[in-house]
Amino acid sequence: MRLNSLTAGELPENVARYSYDRDDQSIGIVHFGIGAFHRAHMAWYTDLAMSAGERDWLISGVSMRSRSVADQLTPQDGLYTLTERSGDSASTRLIGSVAEVLFAPEQAEEVMSRIADQACKIVSFTVTEKGYARGEGDQLDLELAQASFYPLLARGLELRKQAGLPGITLLCCDNLADNGHVLEALMRQWLEAEKPDLVDWFADHCRVPSTMIDRIVPRTGKEDLTYLENVLGMEDAGAVFTERFSQWVIEDNFAGPRPTWEDHGAQIVDDVAPYETAKLRMLNGAHSLLAYCGLRAGHEFVHEAVADPQLRALADHLMREEAMATIIPSAGQDLSAYADELLTRFADPALRHRLSQIAMDGTQKIPQRWLDTASALMAQERPASAIAAGFDAWLWHLEDSRFVDDPHGPELATLAREGGSGAVIERCFGQSRGATALWPHYSHLAGYLSANLSPA
Repeated sequence: MRLNSLTAGELPENVARYSYDRDDQSIGIVHFGIGAFHRAHMAWYTDLAMSAGERDWLISGVSMRSRSVADQLTPQDGLYTLTERSGDSASTRLIGSVAEVLFAPEQAEEVMSRIADQACKIVSFTVTEKGYARGEGDQLDLELAQASFYPLLARGLELRKQAGLPGITLLCCDNLADNGHVLEALMRQWLEAEKPDLVDWFADHCRVPSTMIDRIVPRTGKEDLTYLENVLGMEDAGAVFTERFSQWVIEDNFAGPRPTWEDHGAQIVDDVAPYETAKLRMLNGAHSLLAYCGLRAGHEFVHEAVADPQLRALADHLMREEAMATIIPSAGQDLSAYADELLTRFADPALRHRLSQIAMDGTQKIPQRWLDTASALMAQERPASAIAAGFDAWLWHLEDSRFVDDPHGPELATLAREGGSGAVIERCFGQSRGATALWPHYSHLAGYLSANLSPA
């Protein structure tokens, strides 16, 4: 038996569940990239808000490249369970906020119609760093953008303008520094190139707040699904597993109505930057450090890497001695306590967060996770030994190539094998074989990192 609207009533009583009538609600949010993280984060917050009595915030999820989520959730009428784990305990909730999953390559018209619908107030995104199609110099790569969300979103906005409807809020939920301003700038570039008549309307009627999101969501494994089937008494192909901790900080900059997510733990603030910077440089920076150094040391999961005394000390040093020295906290933001909390979360074996999952897309993640910190430390004439050790492990990661999953992976792995670390550093920071540097804004760091490379 499989989870769906008809079988949900047979779930065990200890499974919490939403309390609203899904058939009596409208779709208020269109979300691009409806993977596990969205279902464990924004969809969960929205489910709680609707269960508290708010109306018309159902989510239309959009998959851009794979049918997998649609295949998981469509037969289940959008229903799935979220299981929070900590130590030996676990609790499961049935989530009802996802109304549908559309596969954009086959259902483009439906996606654009959802965005153009009067009920839609928010379009949100978890498409990973590479999904924004940023090219050299942080400019939009128009060719890559053709395969991303930009054409669908622009057409949906155009239909709204033609119908005389209000603008909408674009809500980026990805790990990009200053993500709201980044998305706004990239969207403007697309409109200037493809739909110039929309540029002023977009500026006047739409808003793009910045956000900071934090919840560890490991990739669901077969053993997780087997465990859950025993708990539920039925199959849930769309199940998500996560930690109990969750944080969502959102800039108070909306074009229209929104759910009162703050009643369920989100923070609505004037300035997201201090929270975002701490998360990127401390949590994400330490995660990438543990991923590359941990894989080289033969570990598979985060909790194994952080149980390694040498790697734990390295991650602690990165957070407290390097990242914290570059962050100006907001009032009441305790960075030392945050570091303590992160190490505790990393050490939880219940999450089984694979290092190879964190190591993906390193060329997209390293700038905001490590290089911004290194740049600030260099300006302060302070060392960045932990970041240098992590960078050294990333170079090993490319040379080894077993775990490399990166947009530039094949090219960099070949460079690493044929030319060693020097060739990779030249490609990333300088000019190599006629190609433009991957990280031109950080060219000043090439010698700084190279001089300090040392194994973890």
